[in-house]
Formats: sequence, C-alpha cells, structure tokens
Amino acid sequence: MRPLVKAVFTALFAVLSIAPPAPAQPLPEAAGPAPAPSAPVASAPVPNPPAPKLRPPRPAARPAAAPAAGPAPAGPGAGLAPAAAAPTLPSGARLAPGQPIAPAELEAFVDGVVKQAMARDHIAGVTVSVVQNGQIAMKKGYGYADLAKGRRVDPDQTLFRIGSISKTFTWIALMQEVEAGRIRLDAPVNLYLPQRLQVPDQGFENEVLVRHLMDHSAGFEDRALGHLFEQRPGRERPLATYLQQERPSRVAEPGARSSYSNYAVGLAGAAASHVSQTPFERLIEARITGPLALTRTTFREPRPTLQGLPAPMPAALAQHVSQPYRWTPTGFAPREFEYIGHVAPAGSASSTAADMARYMQMILNGGTLDGAVIYSPRTAQLFQTPLRRTPAGINGWTHGFIQYALPGGITGYGHDGATLSFMSNMTLAPQLGLGIFVSANTETGGRLVQDLADQVVQQFYVAPAPPPRPGVPALAEQAERFDGYYLASRRAHGGLEGFVMLFQSGAQVRVTQDGRLMLAAPGLDAARLFVPEGDPAAGRFVSVTGEDRLQFAFQDSRAASLQTSSNGALLERAGLMKQPQVLALLALLTALAAIATLGGIMRRMQREHRESTVQGRASLIQNTQALLWLAALALFGVWATQASDIANVVYNWPGATLIIASACALFAAVLTAVTVVLLPIIWQGGRRVDSWSPGRKLAFTLTTLIYAAFSAVLFNWGALSPWG
Repeated sequence: MRPLVKAVFTALFAVLSIAPPAPAQPLPEAAGPAPAPSAPVASAPVPNPPAPKLRPPRPAARPAAAPAAGPAPAGPGAGLAPAAAAPTLPSGARLAPGQPIAPAELEAFVDGVVKQAMARDHIAGVTVSVVQNGQIAMKKGYGYADLAKGRRVDPDQTLFRIGSISKTFTWIALMQEVEAGRIRLDAPVNLYLPQRLQVPDQGFENEVLVRHLMDHSAGFEDRALGHLFEQRPGRERPLATYLQQERPSRVAEPGARSSYSNYAVGLAGAAASHVSQTPFERLIEARITGPLALTRTTFREPRPTLQGLPAPMPAALAQHVSQPYRWTPTGFAPREFEYIGHVAPAGSASSTAADMARYMQMILNGGTLDGAVIYSPRTAQLFQTPLRRTPAGINGWTHGFIQYALPGGITGYGHDGATLSFMSNMTLAPQLGLGIFVSANTETGGRLVQDLADQVVQQFYVAPAPPPRPGVPALAEQAERFDGYYLASRRAHGGLEGFVMLFQSGAQVRVTQDGRLMLAAPGLDAARLFVPEGDPAAGRFVSVTGEDRLQFAFQDSRAASLQTSSNGALLERAGLMKQPQVLALLALLTALAAIATLGGIMRRMQREHRESTVQGRASLIQNTQALLWLAALALFGVWATQASDIANVVYNWPGATLIIASACALFAAVLTAVTVVLLPIIWQGGRRVDSWSPGRKLAFTLTTLIYAAFSAVLFNWGALSPWG
C-alpha cells in the first residue's frame, strides 16, 4: 500500500535545493552474495507503482548451508522426512519440481538469508513461514517484536501488519459473491454499490466493471497523503464514509491500462459487503478466517470502541501485535500504530506466520483445507488465470493476485504488501507445491521480502545463474527510440500531492554504448540493466541477470510507454514540461534572477536613476516577485528536509510549510502575469531622460521571461495549489 518511498523526498530536496542529481549507477553484473552472519543482530542498533517495481538482480546460486550435526529439533517441519539431499540433476538444479525441500536444509538456507538481510538493512524483526505439498515446512521468527520490552518474534503468536496481502482476502470474498450469483465480473460495479458510493462517469463513456477493480484498470488516479493511513484512532471513518469523501478522479478509460489502486479495492470490499448485507470485517471472519481457524488473523485494529465503527481488535490479540520501527542514524525508532481500518479491504489485516501458512495451504489446495471449503475449483482456477492479456513475464493480474516470474521460468502468484513500517510478501508456486510468506516490522525490510521467494526457488530448483546476458549492438543503433524520461500512471494527477508524486513516479531510460538498456528510478537502489529479447524493434527486454522484463509500446516508431513485470502502472514518455531536469534548471535560474533583482536595488540606491511611473511600479512588482520566489524556494527546501520520516508527511499532509510555499509561488506567478502584460509599456518608456536604459529594460524582460517559464512549469506540476 505504501505510496511513497524515501527517494521522493531525496529527489525533491535535490531539485529544490538546486543540487544536480547524481547519476544512477548500475548494479554489478555478477556478484556473489556476502556470507550470512552466524547470529541475529537485529537487537542491536548497528531507506517503490508504483516507480516501477523490479526485483533485485538474481544472485548466483550458493550451496545450501549444512544442517547442524545431531538430530534435528522437533518443530513445524518434524512431520516431513528429512530426506538426504537429492543428487544434482543434469540441468544443474538440485531438485526437480516434484521433489520437496528437506526442512532442515530449507531452514538453514532461510536463516542465512534473513540474518544477512537483518544486519545489512537494519531490520528489527522478521517472521517467515513456508509450506510445501500440503505441509508446513517451516515457520520461524527472527529478532524482536518489541525492542523496549525484549519481546521476541514468535511465528505462532506475533501479529505483523501484512499490508496489501489483505487484498487477497477481499478478492476471495468478492469471488464468493460471484459464486453465489450475486455479483457478475462483467457487470458495472455500480450495480452492487449503494448510491452514494457509485462511481460517476466524470466524462468517460464506459462504466467501471467489477473485473476492472480486480486488474486495477478502473482508471482512477492514486491519492494517499493525509488519509490512507491515520495516526490517531479518532480520525478513523467507516469504509463507506471514506470511499465517499476521498473519491479520486478518473483519469483513464476503464480497461485501458493497469494502474494500482487502493481505492478500487475498497470499492470491491464495499460491493461484497453491500450485496451480502454483512459488514466487511464480519464477512471475512464468517467466510474465511473463521472456517480456516485463522484465530490470529484479523482486519480489526487495536483502538478504543468508537461509535459507528467496527469493533476493535480483541485485547488478547492486540497485546501480541508487533511494534513498527524505522531505522535512524541513532538506531531503531519506534513508530505508532498505523490505522487503515477506514479502507480495510485494501490493507488493514494483521496475521501471524503460522496463520499465513494455513492460508497458503488453502490456496495451494484449491480453496479447501481440513474440510473447510472457501471457494470452488473453478474459482481456484481463476485465481491462476490472468484477467489481462500481457506479454510473457508481465503480470496479467490473476483475478486480483499478482503474477510473479520466478527464477527458472517458474510462474508464481500471490501479493506483496507494505504499510509505512511493515513490509510483507506472499508467493505461491503451484508447480512446486510451494508457498512462502515473509514479513518485516521495519520500513527497511522491502529488499528482503521481495527477494526471499526468488532466492529459495533459485537455490533449490534452478541451475546456477548463467553469466550476465551480453549487450546487443543493434540496440545501440536504435538508442533514440528508447532514451527518455517516463512517468508512471499511478500517481495523483494534480494539486500538491501530484507535485510531490511526480518526483517519485518517473524512470529514466538510456541505452548504453554496449547495447544494454538502463532503467533508473527513485524507488530503485541502483539502475537496472536489460537487453533485448529478440529484435530490439519489438520492444521486449529481459534483465541481464534475472527474470524481470520490460515491454515497450511505440508511436511513430518511437517508444511511447513501457510496462514492467509488476504491471502496477503504465510508464508513459513525459513531455518537456514534466521533466525534473527542466524544473531544476528553471528553479536555479529563478533563484539567480531573484538574487540579481534584489542586488540591483542596492546598486540603484547608490546612484541616480531615471524611470517612468509605469517602470517604477513594474520595478516594485518585480522586487516583490523576487522576495516571493526566494521565500517559496526556501520553504519548499525546508519542507523537503522535514520529510525524512515518511510517516510524518502522510499523517500531517500537507502541512503549513508546504501550503505557505505554494501560496508564495502562486502570488509570485500572478505578479509575473502582471509584468508580462506591462512589458510593451516598459519598452515604450517615456521621454528618454525619464526612462530606463536599454540594458535595464533587457534585464527586466529576461527576468520576467524566466519567472514566466518557471510559473508555467510549476502550474503544470500542480505546485500552485495551496488549497489542496
């Protein structure tokens, strides 16, 4: 769910501070993984459209750690026979798809990966569960759920926020209504919503269908700041109230493109609740968590009982919820509980690794577990059937679930999830009978949760990684077709939130001289390298070291847009006015012009100068503009420095500093329009002895044009909107 990453504010500060951005460096092409630490270190203090979501380059496979000598301790994998390691297959893979992973080897490998990540990325606590062939192969907690109290993570007891994995529960509830005949996927969603929640046409010809909610193609813009997460329980609202008050604008025709939307999932949950005449939380409890005996999974949150809202999380569960953390230069800093109950279908669930193991068993078993039937075989098939026709390796949204291209050409599906502090992932690989759940209670845990399933599959079922794919000389000859700056469709499309989101929604594409395509974006720790998969003119690319893919679409023989593997947004080529480099250049010129204008006042005070009445008034206006522009730039910079903790931005959006900065810029832009109108009169002047010199007129004109260009770009970015 998390709509922002630290790169938003790093980039914003860089632009508004007039500092040129450092070029992104590609990751090393082939680097062996660092050795795993021998013991947990998370207890000691030692930062994502989505920007395109890409998995880290696939590391070379490493041998599984040998289990400790002696009998294996009893645990969740005790029921599985610890078979001897399978001989290496001709392909180089250690196991064939039909062979299960020995639990002791699995645990030893996961231990190494998790402990290494906790040390590297400063993660306080992690919970993991792995199921295979209908059995729980592993469940384990690492580190701490509460550092202050010394409470360790318990996979059976500790509840982690699972973020957007909650959406999979919502899709199951929706498909249950489809099975009952109360909802049709190809029908307009408005048929299943109360009137006040129905989606207005907003000038679009086609209605939003239920299936458009499931593949995120309803066409909504994405707004989150100030309302997606709440810091105080008193600000919580009923689901229907939230959906009515925070309705986003429609910015694309339904079905035209996928653009991830929490609001759309909220509508889906509201539709299932409305047609079943059951509040959403009770619907999940009665239809999913109750029958599956998921006694420690809930969409309810720990807060006081409030009138008009669902009942809170039971106290017996609330005491076991993990504390959320962020990493700071001085160590782990606890965060307050983040409330998401107002849009519960999109992300308010909390669960344990043990409960998520049962949940994955049910999904892999076709919708049934221990005699409980959650959905039919037909629905189970749909959850592996894409709603959208996409090229191979591009997520087609399997009725709400995300398709994952796992190592070795293995297809998986599932969902990831992120709140402000918790990072989670659930990956299911039916071909391997395998399900992996992992969650971290620190905002720096994203790399671990995104990479763990890939690493397990790579380690046990895929041959050692081949050398990086070489560049293609023919691509270098077509560089101009691909080079450029692309903006993700998943963002706010106006206002101050649109202004801020533009800094994290872009991706720079450049073709290197050796025939590789480099993609750099604020949400990536380093640039990613791709090579053509076939003819470069087809626009299909594959990662030099992994399974991630890109697919370009062309217009007039030039790349107009691209899709990434996650397909959470369409990245469209940006025009000149939407490029950060242009904004940064104009901000620099505006600052220099404003400083020169104010410096000129001192010079003119020291010597006699002549001017007409209009010129005198124009000079006063331009002096005022200079003060306003410098104040706006300074305040934008101050706001950016205060935005290092994303939670503060989300909870306190937009804040007085940003509003005042925008207001100063707006007034400066209005005055700029006035000086543009005055330009012809300025040049006419009066009598020669009562008029500016040609040089003074030229300086005034140049300054006015710089201010006008900067005003136009800020208007285009949405920065001149102090009201919202």
